[in-house]
Amino acid sequence: MINIICIVGARPNFIKIAPILKTMAKSKHLEAKLLHTGQHYDYNMSQSFFDELGIKEPDIYLGVGSASQAYQVAEIMKKFDDYCENEKPDAILVVGDVNSTMATSIVASKRRIKIYHVEAGIRSWDRTMPEEINRLLTDSIADVFLTPSVDAVENLLHEGHDKSSIYNVGNIMIDTLLSNQKKIDKSKILNNLSVKPKEYALITLHRPSNVDNKESLNSILNALNIIQKDYKLVFPIHPRTLKKIKEFSLEDKINGMENVIITSPLGYYDFSRLTRDSKFVLTDSGGIQEETTVYGIPCITLRDNTERPITVELGTNELAGNKMNDILLLYNKIKSGTWKKGRIPKYWDGKTSLRIVRVIEKTML
Repeated sequence: MINIICIVGARPNFIKIAPILKTMAKSKHLEAKLLHTGQHYDYNMSQSFFDELGIKEPDIYLGVGSASQAYQVAEIMKKFDDYCENEKPDAILVVGDVNSTMATSIVASKRRIKIYHVEAGIRSWDRTMPEEINRLLTDSIADVFLTPSVDAVENLLHEGHDKSSIYNVGNIMIDTLLSNQKKIDKSKILNNLSVKPKEYALITLHRPSNVDNKESLNSILNALNIIQKDYKLVFPIHPRTLKKIKEFSLEDKINGMENVIITSPLGYYDFSRLTRDSKFVLTDSGGIQEETTVYGIPCITLRDNTERPITVELGTNELAGNKMNDILLLYNKIKSGTWKKGRIPKYWDGKTSLRIVRVIEKTML
């Protein structure tokens, strides 16, 4: 049996790992263990997703917790290195681009443990983003690249990686999305918030480039203030964003928006229901750009770049940045009914986990 450690650390990882673990459990060749670094440690950001998505309790929990990026990475590396010294796994599987992805990959590389990277090859070309550094470093030492789209394949080839180590397997987040539609249907969140399908917009906001700068955050809130006069806005507020709103004394501005519904961070089913039934989404998240493309929902991304350009080229996503006028320019396309249709990229079909497990078996046996 192949002893493979599947590593998670933060909320985006949990959505991606759930279908992979379920498919690995059916394999006659893989013995998969789940390692949680503890990078996201509070209930709303972590345990609720484990519960909802039916992810087993982690076999290994490192309990790293919150800290500066450098300290967090160092702690993950130290604790994971101790684990590898004792257990000597054959391979690790890492997903996405969080600190846990990079830190455990560095340890595995030095110990000559094979590294499979899910969502390999995606690039924003913006090195001010911590995630971009994590992606670049992970891909520089990974052994097998499991990409979500053709642009990611092209990026890896351009960087000099061997074509034989690159597999376009599709988008793993869409496996979770499509397999949970019946449970998403049962969510009562629209009733709880007194909103009706296609009569509200969904907001997410958490990136440092948007919320850590008062001018940027104020500009986004000014745009929301105008938009909320036409549509109800549902805003599950990230702890970081709430902290900055208070720090910059912007509470009065957001409290003055009569058509904005503020909630705490939501579970997977409730959030997915809100996304699916919204008129449009404003976000600075990566994964939501992909989910809106599958749902055919207009998405205004509050960033100047994206590591998921396929959602702009083929899907329903457009980049707005964080300037009020640019956001409103795109919003007016939605309001006037002139937003593009979009289509779903290849292999975003709910079968990505099957392709991932086949690749692992092929390259390990």
